[in-house]
Amino acid sequence: MPARIIESNTAPLPAASVDPVTLDIIENALRNARVEMDATLFRTALSPGIREQGDAFPLIADRQGRMVVGQFGSFLDGFLRQYQGTIEEGDVILLNDPYSCEGAISHLNDQLVIVPIFREGRLMAWAAMFGHMTDIGGKVPGSLPTDAGSIFEEGLRLPPVKLYRRGELQADILTIAATQSRMPEWYKADLHALVASCRVAARRVGEICERFGDAVFDAAVNELLARNRRAMKQLIVSAIGEAPVSFEDYVCDDGQGAGPFKIKCTMWREGEKVVLDFAGTDPQSSSSINFLLNENMFKMFFGIYMIMVFDPQILFNDGFYDLVDVRIPEGSLLKPKYPAALSCRTHALGRIFDVLGALLGQKTPEFMCAAGFSSSPHLMFSGTRTSEGQAGDWFQLFQIGFGGIPGRPFGDGPDGHSLWPGFTNVPNEFLERYFPMVIERYETVADSGGAGKFRGGNGIHMTYRFTEGGHISIHDDRWFIPPWGVGGGQPAQRSWKTLERSDGTQTSLPAKCDRVEVRPGDQLHFVTWGAGGWGDPLERDAARVALEVRRGLVSAQGARRYGVVVTGAGELQAAATEALRAQVRASRGPLPVFDRGPEIETLRERCLAETGLPAPRQPVWAKAAP
Repeated sequence: MPARIIESNTAPLPAASVDPVTLDIIENALRNARVEMDATLFRTALSPGIREQGDAFPLIADRQGRMVVGQFGSFLDGFLRQYQGTIEEGDVILLNDPYSCEGAISHLNDQLVIVPIFREGRLMAWAAMFGHMTDIGGKVPGSLPTDAGSIFEEGLRLPPVKLYRRGELQADILTIAATQSRMPEWYKADLHALVASCRVAARRVGEICERFGDAVFDAAVNELLARNRRAMKQLIVSAIGEAPVSFEDYVCDDGQGAGPFKIKCTMWREGEKVVLDFAGTDPQSSSSINFLLNENMFKMFFGIYMIMVFDPQILFNDGFYDLVDVRIPEGSLLKPKYPAALSCRTHALGRIFDVLGALLGQKTPEFMCAAGFSSSPHLMFSGTRTSEGQAGDWFQLFQIGFGGIPGRPFGDGPDGHSLWPGFTNVPNEFLERYFPMVIERYETVADSGGAGKFRGGNGIHMTYRFTEGGHISIHDDRWFIPPWGVGGGQPAQRSWKTLERSDGTQTSLPAKCDRVEVRPGDQLHFVTWGAGGWGDPLERDAARVALEVRRGLVSAQGARRYGVVVTGAGELQAAATEALRAQVRASRGPLPVFDRGPEIETLRERCLAETGLPAPRQPVWAKAAP
């Protein structure tokens, strides 16, 4: 049975209308409350993943659990269907089990706090926030084991429980949860910060209701949802055709030597509704790269993309969900069967955005972006200090890195930047202050972005020198299959990781690995992928290419990808450039809509020579396929 809401005030809200000015005031008040949730969290949490990088996602929802303002889509729909307990005033729900909420959160590190907002005994709204905890136990520090074969190996798993029951903290639950973590103080601080951020939202909703009345508030959130639906309905009809279009992309490997894993989606419109069908996506993995993709979450991904491309002024919320039909095959990489491991689902999550961009751009190529979200590179570093004054202290870092942002119809993709809204890097000064490491290098990688009229963003080369021994884990992708370019734009450079020992010997590390020992003086070269280029490289302004050579973003040799000739100092050679561009135009064929680079089998043949690593082998189920 679904969740049961206990309300002492069951009288229906009186009918109310809301004028445009009041609606605008309430909308902006809710937007501001959502921002204040973030500010409260980031100023209160301890872990760098939340405090410095912003790996947390808020929402404020209506009485039915539909997100009115937020960032990542509603977490509440699946929870409300699955939860079999009661919801009362003063309750605070905590959960992190993806299987208990239909994948509304998608791995165990993401701890979700849900707060029902009551006024005078009546449920008026919901607030929710989830954040990535640095550690929740499990077989490896960071709780993201590449080799996990089931969710039972990935750390603490909480079904929906009441952290607060009618306003009273259930201290035993907090103690049990924190005890599982290698960083219990960070865990407790981050969890309290999540609760505090939701309580800020509850206060702000109460103030809005106090000012305008409960009935007007309820009417306003219903109108905000309805307005979003009207806008999305028009966007869907104008931007999506009835003829099916398909696209497929790949997660390079599963961290156990098998891959690549295909994600395929086909899109078409039926009347005013859009269908997104993932038939053809590969079966689930035996490792932890599976992504339990919640249908409503994907609807929000789709809606955000549509809104940001076509009309950024629209408030994105859950109002349009009935206009989108998402179909995901059971037992696939995107809907694995319980108890499949899920901890390293980030690679598939990132690839979803690349696939969406390719699908939505096929009817409107003037809005199509290249590939470049691609993954979310992770580094974990942990150990026990031996230095004087700190001997015996445990340290543990979880850090998200950034790659290139795709070339776009209106300009270059930023270098070494996050496509996640609101994400920031961990400052190098912070890393050096709190962890036994020195950042020897932090710079963009010249030529790593795909060439195009608008260049794909370059990746980042970050070199860590460890001053204490410990172990590292790396979770990345796009090391085997490069991010693709569009409209004549070229694919980007792939990622690579090298461990340079203190004696100078070097070892190529896989993009997904755990338990790699490092010693004082060792250096890790952590290089992320670039992003694909957009449009014909020969149409790029030659003077801009020369400027980027002087700035170190493009090499003198790399400038020739744009048909541009420069001196060693980066001075443009205009006549030689004109001649080279004429030569290239005469010798090449039609420009492809998508440039993926070499075929997969060609990549397999070249892999060891180009990456220092063996090519991923075909998964067992692929070998058995007819």
